[in-house]
Amino acid sequence: MRPWPEYIAERLSLYEELKRESDALLAKKAADSRPITVELPDGRKMAGKAWVTTPYQLACDISQGLADNAVISRVNGELWDLDRPLERDCSLEILRFDDEDYNKFKCRILNEKVTTPTTTVYRCGPLIDLCRGPHVRHTGKIKALKIYKNSSTYWEGRSDMETLQRIYGISFPDSKMLKEWERFQEEAKNRDHRKIGKDQELFFFHDLSPGSCFFMPRGAFIYNTLTEFIRGEYWRRGFQEVASPNIYNSKLWETSGHWQHYSENMFSFPVEDDIFALKPMNCPGHCLMFGHRPRSWRELPLRLADFGVLHRNELSGTLTGLTRVRRFQQDDAHIFCTMDQIESEMKGCLDFLRCVYDVFGFSFQLHLSTRPEKYLGDIAVWNQAEKQLENSLNEFGEPWKLNLGDGAFYGPKIDIKIKDAIGRYHQCATIQLDFQLPIRFNLTFDGDDKARPVIIHRAILGSVERMIAILTENYAGKWPLWVSPRQVMLVPVNPSCEDYATRVCKQFTEAGFMADADLDSSCLLNKKIRNAQLAQYNFILVVGEKEKMTNSVNVRTRDNKVHGELTVAEVLARLTLLKQSRCRTAEEEF
Repeated sequence: MRPWPEYIAERLSLYEELKRESDALLAKKAADSRPITVELPDGRKMAGKAWVTTPYQLACDISQGLADNAVISRVNGELWDLDRPLERDCSLEILRFDDEDYNKFKCRILNEKVTTPTTTVYRCGPLIDLCRGPHVRHTGKIKALKIYKNSSTYWEGRSDMETLQRIYGISFPDSKMLKEWERFQEEAKNRDHRKIGKDQELFFFHDLSPGSCFFMPRGAFIYNTLTEFIRGEYWRRGFQEVASPNIYNSKLWETSGHWQHYSENMFSFPVEDDIFALKPMNCPGHCLMFGHRPRSWRELPLRLADFGVLHRNELSGTLTGLTRVRRFQQDDAHIFCTMDQIESEMKGCLDFLRCVYDVFGFSFQLHLSTRPEKYLGDIAVWNQAEKQLENSLNEFGEPWKLNLGDGAFYGPKIDIKIKDAIGRYHQCATIQLDFQLPIRFNLTFDGDDKARPVIIHRAILGSVERMIAILTENYAGKWPLWVSPRQVMLVPVNPSCEDYATRVCKQFTEAGFMADADLDSSCLLNKKIRNAQLAQYNFILVVGEKEKMTNSVNVRTRDNKVHGELTVAEVLARLTLLKQSRCRTAEEEF
């Protein structure tokens, strides 16, 4: 804009005034500087001066290559501008653009509101940005820039606020990285569960019930198959499934503490002279189940599982397909146990999640989050619990990381992130200790004396809806046989074989398969086969006069692998075995 509007000159003037004050304050602190010690991730120590030495200067001292590739730093776990002076003895990490930690924390900071008494202001030419930062040292670091999307949104995601346009942009240190990102975005777009869900007629959403998914028959098959998978594991692992109410008096949520901290996210309504609410989680109801009669130590551990429907009043602007909904179900379970049983129960939970994720083909990361600064309870109890969690993780045998101070105020936890087919991480499972709910609900069991149980909150799938979204995108709509909404397609060679195809299709349907027969006489055989492959039917069974005479089918897969002619009974037996074993590569193993 030429000339600039008056407000730009005013903003620049104010910025320069504030910067002079900041520079003067920094110079004063630098004049009183003292030596500091900076510890690097490999344990090396470097000398510096408080309020003088910057992370960038130290990066240059280490190597010019590191300094050139540095984008930001982390000081004592806090993101830090490269040119911001260090203030005291500290640990220092130099983060590059492709560092996962940098990107993760940057996204988190950009989505947080300013909660501190002060914030930071950045300037680039006439643009002044009120932003917490950190930013790159200078715009010369930005070699490739792309504005790739805009969308309508509400201020703070609330539908009663002003409508805004959100502009999405991204930058990279070089054009090659931008092209790689564009390829990744195209792949993610093709795998988008909303697109695949529509194309495969799995589910849809409607404005008359925003955030609540309508699962079509094929989508419901996936949903029920996943819950039945978990339900079968419950029987094997000593869990007892329960059914609990959907609606509770607000007094329950006051007792649990959710009303004070979570009521805005709950659907509540008056009933006679009281306020009731739809449950957003199952744990308070399970506490009522535990406490409704005296309990003996012989009943512990008591493992209660619940697929109850949950509702959370998410802002309309945040609703996103199946990943952010208002109505959902979880493979939710709560284990009531003694302190001495924590370690063995944790081992059982970890074995459970490995069993499930192996079936899906997911690798995963484990993080132990320990006591935060503001915690409730006895520190000795915390220490004992954290030690048991650490022991169970060590015995589990998978690598894990420690997140110091990142636990909930009511207990330590193990966070689990799964990695999908294109390298994205998702948090689904959670294993959380809780010392406080048993106190709030005055839960006890009889032994040598009255003692309180510990609660372990755990879920493997997490939200079933969200897991379906992740699986849809992970498999790109090519579902493994056992969970596939289109398992078998019967294709008659000509109209005279349609009755036979229908009879065979019925046999597969009665055996529990999602089977169909293509009786469209207007399509040629090759077209029918191709349509079935594009629709992702795992197995395509072609039947002609020969197959009709011998009670057989000619088997091929969606990837056009031909297995040849087999009897119907033999195909049924093989597919049943592959389905029961939850084989991910049934088409190859057939």
